[in-house]
Amino acid sequence: MSTEALDDAFWQRADEIINLANEQCEKAESSDDVSASLLYATARFNAFLIASTAQSAGDIQSGKEDAVAYFTEQYRQLLMDNLDDYIENFDEYNA
Repeated sequence: MSTEALDDAFWQRADEIINLANEQCEKAESSDDVSASLLYATARFNAFLIASTAQSAGDIQSGKEDAVAYFTEQYRQLLMDNLDDYIENFDEYNA
């Protein structure tokens, strides 16, 4: 996913979700709990998206490995990009 091609609505949605997670971190025992909830919600939503376009359970089954590979690689790349951003801007972000 190239960040150059993303529109303002993408960033607004992402910011709203991050803001909600930050609010939940204030109430949760641990930010790890919030992270786990976000991971679950993302997986559940993506499974819903895949299932909502399928004609049958067999369609889901036949595309399952490709879907897992796609979403796993997308998450991996996004995590790497964001970690690189934090490394590059560590002093600014932690001021």
